[in-house]
Amino acid sequence: MRIAAIDIGSNAARLLINEVTEPKKGKPQFTKLNLLRIPLRLGMDVFTKGEIGAEREQMIMDSMNIFSNLMKIYKVEHYRACATSAMRDAKNGQEIIQQVKENSGLNIEIISGDEEASLVFETHIAEGLDKNFDYLYIDVGGGSTELTFYENGKIKYERSINIGTIRLLEGLVKDDLWREMKEDIRKNINSSKPIVAIGSGGNINKIFSMSKTKDSKPMSSAYLKKYYKEMNELTVAERMSKFNLREDRADVLVPALQIFNNVMTWGDIDKIFVPKISVADGLIHSIYEGLQKK
Repeated sequence: MRIAAIDIGSNAARLLINEVTEPKKGKPQFTKLNLLRIPLRLGMDVFTKGEIGAEREQMIMDSMNIFSNLMKIYKVEHYRACATSAMRDAKNGQEIIQQVKENSGLNIEIISGDEEASLVFETHIAEGLDKNFDYLYIDVGGGSTELTFYENGKIKYERSINIGTIRLLEGLVKDDLWREMKEDIRKNINSSKPIVAIGSGGNINKIFSMSKTKDSKPMSSAYLKKYYKEMNELTVAERMSKFNLREDRADVLVPALQIFNNVMTWGDIDKIFVPKISVADGLIHSIYEGLQKK
């Protein structure tokens, strides 16, 4: 069975295609066949002007046509396409969704921040966690950050807050919102067990790969702070040159690190695992589980 997920975020749109096989014994296997990322930067328009401009609107149409054609080539049987923070805030979001439907045949739904935060649970990540710890899942996007706190393997707290990399680049995050996040974390993220973080999003994945940390090992908060200090002192062009980064990654890495560092400091967390899970992975699993219930 082939399943696809489309995640249209504030920074980029992603298409993930998985082959799902069901062995006679054991759990289903999810194999990635293709992952395509297009840096649409919708938040650059929406968070400053309130709507998606003509140029980025055309980029959406072209990207969704590409996604639709790739799904046909791979013979995808089931898919779900979801849009998050930027499309939620865009005055012309529903109008663009209708145009996408007419152009490419794709049905896009706008999901809430809470649903975005809960999608990680669909990957069954909690089942593989060490019971001696509790976990704060941190997903940093362009328009928002999703926090999900697992206590004894179950969700105790989840919150979506409008602090994201694109909003920070555009200077749109007020001090009051940072204070609100800090108070919320200190009030809700606490446990008698040690707490470790689980990070997701393209930025933390990139930092993890740059760190040369082994897949099953965590990065330290000290390492993230060191990288933030080093990168924050460089221009975007200098970051591109020194760390071999694309421009659309070099500019958002610093605000992403700022968010991760603040959240981990306020949650008194000194280690972060990066298992490379995403909203798209959660969508794939939710589609599969929905099919199993039918």
